[in-house]
Amino acid sequence: MTSNLQRLNLLPANEGESELRKCCGSKAWARQVAALRPYTSVDELIDQAERVWWALGQQDWLEAFHSHPKIGEKKPAAETAVTAQQWSAQEQAGIENSAGKTLKALAELNREYEEKFGFIFIVCATGKSSAEMLSILRARLVNSAEVELRNAAAEQAKITELRLRKLVSAAAGEITL
Repeated sequence: MTSNLQRLNLLPANEGESELRKCCGSKAWARQVAALRPYTSVDELIDQAERVWWALGQQDWLEAFHSHPKIGEKKPAAETAVTAQQWSAQEQAGIENSAGKTLKALAELNREYEEKFGFIFIVCATGKSSAEMLSILRARLVNSAEVELRNAAAEQAKITELRLRKLVSAAAGEITL
């Protein structure tokens, strides 16, 4: 039986990149991570993915950020795979039963954040309530642009790791040859 990691390793370059872009919206990241195949373990894939991520430039990071919906919204600004949209909805599940006041505050502070920094608020939302995300957003709004870019990149790295684990543990057949 072939594992999903083996399937990922065997995909042609363009299909491998497409699968990886479900985990991170940066084309350069997906291209470089795909080029490093084959991977012998999930840990190796994650280590290399993180190494590639931190070697990328600001524009590549911004491209990845652009593939996420704003916290509390469903649709990202950039076109993304259905799988990535579904994962994003799962990651933001803590928002679903939020009070209107919290959702309104998130929307307002999201706008303020984007105006200040030039990109959307990125947080690894898995397991966080809307109140927790609102608290994190408020705390990060006081940062400098340089500090906040690194914070957002670190959050993207966490999201990418979670999604890579989902990708290689996905039901057989979700990754096609």
